[in-house]
Amino acid sequence: MKAVVKTKLGFGNIELMEVPEPHCASDSVKIEVKYAGICGTDLHIYHDTYKSNPPVIIGHEFSGIVTDIGDKVKNIKKGDRVTVLPSTAITCGVCEFCKSGNYMFCNERKSLGSGTDGGFTKYVIAREDMVYRIPDHVTLEEAALTEPLACAVQATEELTTINVGDTVLLSGPGPIGLLCLTMLVLKGCKVIVAGTGADSVRLDIAKKLGADVIVNVSNEDLKEIIIRETNGSGVDVVVECSGAPASISSCLYALKKMGKYIQVGIVGKEITVDFDTVLYKQIQLFGSLAHSKKTWERVGKILEQRKINIAPVITHKIPLRDWKEAFEICESKLGGKVLLTYDE
Repeated sequence: MKAVVKTKLGFGNIELMEVPEPHCASDSVKIEVKYAGICGTDLHIYHDTYKSNPPVIIGHEFSGIVTDIGDKVKNIKKGDRVTVLPSTAITCGVCEFCKSGNYMFCNERKSLGSGTDGGFTKYVIAREDMVYRIPDHVTLEEAALTEPLACAVQATEELTTINVGDTVLLSGPGPIGLLCLTMLVLKGCKVIVAGTGADSVRLDIAKKLGADVIVNVSNEDLKEIIIRETNGSGVDVVVECSGAPASISSCLYALKKMGKYIQVGIVGKEITVDFDTVLYKQIQLFGSLAHSKKTWERVGKILEQRKINIAPVITHKIPLRDWKEAFEICESKLGGKVLLTYDE
């Protein structure tokens, strides 16, 4: 079968190549991948600014159909429509973080799609406890967004309290940013979405998803707009999803005194910011790294309730053989979520 593989460390070193078809262990499930989303992490793996364990099949956001199960699997059956919690492919299971469900911080953790083989291929093997059935009304395309939705849910629901009526500055309208937007709109916040001229397609999607104010910082003054929209007090909450140094500085400036700042975007390098702003404004500062077990349970409930609108975030479905084109679309910000489909 074909797979998109990070062959060795260093910039690039990703190839479409033939790999052996995997087989189930006794406690595992074999999934035929239908849709696999390209994440910012995959781009960081390409640029070698995110840890990976080559040679490894990349891709950790996907949905599919169960085609085989091990003899010890009890709760998943052939034909089930599923998605996978990829971050627990390898964990120690005994540290304080594993025991509390905060697996992201386990020192031995390796994720499917970076540490072990992932979803940019035809078949994936995952342990039964990693596999989640999806509701009948959720499409397989939407189900491929379960993992990034979990990232958005943790950022907007589980780190701190964001209240109905809060004014939120969301910077960076990439797929994670757009999913954060859907959660904030659902909560009843006033949301200001900021992006650059390169984000024009994504800013249009943000407007359709319910953003109250759209700001193109390439030709509009974000500071003036923040002053106007908050009567000079600053925003209650910042959700920074771009990871761009200039955005981080602007967001710290835009935040009101005693406001809440949530960092979601990966910067990928050391940066310089006026960190005294955190002190002088007495900012509540949060970092949001992916998700936890509690997040996944919450995401399941959210999808069951049919109240969240994530379909508009998906803008492209591209055959796996054209993965380079798909990566270029993501790099150039010419779409929202880009899904790869297996096509021999």
